[in-house]
Amino acid sequence: MLEALGLDSHVERVYREMLADPTGGVAELGARLGLTEGQVRDGLDRLVDLDLLTPSRENSGGLRAVSPEAGLEQILRRQEEDLIRRQQELALSKAAAARAVAEFATLRPNTETDGAERLVGLDAIQSRLEVLAKGLTRECLAIMPGGAQSQASLDASRPLDEDALARKVAMRVVYQDSARNDPATLAYAQWTTERGGQVRTSPVLPPRLVIFDRATAVVPIDPENSRLGALCTTAPGIVASLVTLFEQTWGTAVPLGAAREQAGEDGITTAERELLKLLASGMTDEAAGKRLGVSLRTVRRQMSGLMERLDATSRFVAGVRAAQRGWL
Repeated sequence: MLEALGLDSHVERVYREMLADPTGGVAELGARLGLTEGQVRDGLDRLVDLDLLTPSRENSGGLRAVSPEAGLEQILRRQEEDLIRRQQELALSKAAAARAVAEFATLRPNTETDGAERLVGLDAIQSRLEVLAKGLTRECLAIMPGGAQSQASLDASRPLDEDALARKVAMRVVYQDSARNDPATLAYAQWTTERGGQVRTSPVLPPRLVIFDRATAVVPIDPENSRLGALCTTAPGIVASLVTLFEQTWGTAVPLGAAREQAGEDGITTAERELLKLLASGMTDEAAGKRLGVSLRTVRRQMSGLMERLDATSRFVAGVRAAQRGWL
C-alpha cells in the first residue's frame, strides 16, 4: 500500500507492528511478523531513514513510531520538494540543450536550412532515402547514370523499391544504355518492370537524381564522387526544374524492353553519335567513357570501329568526315 512512499511490504509490516506494539526487541518483532532478524533490522533502518521511527523518550536506546499523520505527511513533502527540484533541473537541461543545438547547428553537416539539407556520407544519404521512400504516396522519378550500378547500391535500393511498388507507387527510372551490358543492373531493372515500374535507357544522362512525389529531390553534391554526399531539397523552384529535366530525359530514352538500337539510315547509332560529340568537344577518352557509363576500352573500341567505317587514318580526319556525313 505504501510502496509509492518508499516502503516495501516488509518495511510497512514492521511500521504497522511498531505502531500497534512497540515493545520487544528485534527477535520478538521478527517472531510476531514471521520475518528474519535481518529483515527486521533492515526495516527498522529504513524507517529511521524515512523519519518514521525516532528515539524513544521513555525507553533509553529504544525507538518509537511516528504517527502516520505526521510521518507520511513529511515523506510527501520531501517527495514534492524533490519533484520541484527535478523539474527545475529538467528545465535547465532543456535550456542548455536548446543552446547547444543552436550552437552546433552550423557545425553539423546534416542540418536542414531553408528547405535544403546537406547529407554527408553514404549512411546519411541512405537514412534520408529510407525515410523519403517510406513516405512516398504517388510517384518516384530517378535518373541513374554510370552504367553498371554497384551491388551495394542495388541491395540498399531493393527493399525500398519493393515496398513502394507494392503500395502501387508509380516508379520511372532511366539508366544509361551501358547498364544493359551489366547482368546485375539489367536483372534489377527487369525486376523493377516485373513489379509495375517503368525503366528506360539513354546513351548520355544528366547527373544522378531521385524525386519523391514531385515535392522532394535528392541530388549529389559532386556528381563525380557520390561519397562526398548529397543535397536534399524541397524548394519548389529547384524541384520543378529537376522534374522538367527528368521528363526531357525520359522522353528521349528507350524502353528497357525495346531491342538494342541499330544503326539508322545514316549508318550511325545514337550512342556512337554521342561519343563523337563528346570527343569533338575536347573530352578525353576517359572522360567520355564516364559520361557514357562505359569503360575506356569500350570507348577506344567504338572509336576504332568508327574510324574504320569513315576510312580515316586519324581522329582529326574522322571528325572532318563525320561532320561531312552529318554525324555531328
